[in-house]
Amino acid sequence: MNNKIQERFNALLSHKATGAEAPPVLTQALARQLLARLQQLRLFAHAYPLLTNLTHGRVTPADMLDFAYRHELQGLSLHLLDGEENSLSQMTAAQLQAFAAKAKALELDVHLEISSTRKKDVDQVISIAKALGVRNIRVYSRYEGMLSRVMDIIETDLHYLAQQADEHDLYFDFEQHEELKSGEIADLLTRLNHPRLHALFDFGNMINACEQPLQALQTLAPHIRQTHLKGVRVVPEQNGFGHYGVLQGSDEDDLPNARMLFELLMLGESTPQVIAFILEQENHYVAPAFRQTDEAADPFIAYREMSDTPLPGGYSLERMLADEHRWANNQVAYVRGLLAEFRTLAELTLDNRSNA
Repeated sequence: MNNKIQERFNALLSHKATGAEAPPVLTQALARQLLARLQQLRLFAHAYPLLTNLTHGRVTPADMLDFAYRHELQGLSLHLLDGEENSLSQMTAAQLQAFAAKAKALELDVHLEISSTRKKDVDQVISIAKALGVRNIRVYSRYEGMLSRVMDIIETDLHYLAQQADEHDLYFDFEQHEELKSGEIADLLTRLNHPRLHALFDFGNMINACEQPLQALQTLAPHIRQTHLKGVRVVPEQNGFGHYGVLQGSDEDDLPNARMLFELLMLGESTPQVIAFILEQENHYVAPAFRQTDEAADPFIAYREMSDTPLPGGYSLERMLADEHRWANNQVAYVRGLLAEFRTLAELTLDNRSNA
């Protein structure tokens, strides 16, 4: 094989991947598999990069479909509450039908998200999913109490989700959302062992649970079905770590983006395991530490509000509204650049072998 190609591949996968295992050898077989996975990749828009615009009515959920279409993405992942009075949760039956018709006309898949596993919230999202013809729903829990008690409540919730998934032909993906460790979520999903319950892996949320990105990915890997891509600056706090949202791939971004993207792409034996790579740029989002290095065996889990990004210091509303569009476009370009580099290296490997 060409040493320069392997060196370039190693450099890409080693970027900010401190302590990771050495990158694999880019053999002809791996190059073919990588090209196949790139061809099958499904890249989705997310509402969060334009959250301020949605909150202030400058952008609507229907506009997010236009964003995904303009950027030649395969779908849109949308929180039920994004857009306030314009949100899916506030739409009439006719408005939901019109939204679904537009998504179909643009050939875009829609995935839904809620920030809860409570029955009333789950019932609401199921009702809207059925109206839209959506089958994939992201959930996470927001309970307060001792970890053991929180885990018991979540497990009860997940049993209800499993029943509803079977009844309505749905899939629920539980996100690791800052307060639970990847192993704790993996244990829950393993115990339920239900074919319609899986995980959504967020690129940065494990930081707040006192975990490292690649270790968290490895732990949760058998269960991952969707993923949120974003940039994060790690912020040490007391005996734990918070994170601050930054532009993905920027100098401030502490995450091993290329390595995580590669590992997620390659999950699954004969077919891709991850069905949606979702672009969730969260520039200026602030998330405090939830878990500590010296915590008790059964630590107290504090209640968390739903994610939000207040205006950063020195920002006017108009500047934030304008910059969100630029940042969202920036992420699409960055991720497409990474994918193009993977494709180039795989093609060079195959060309090198054929000409050898």
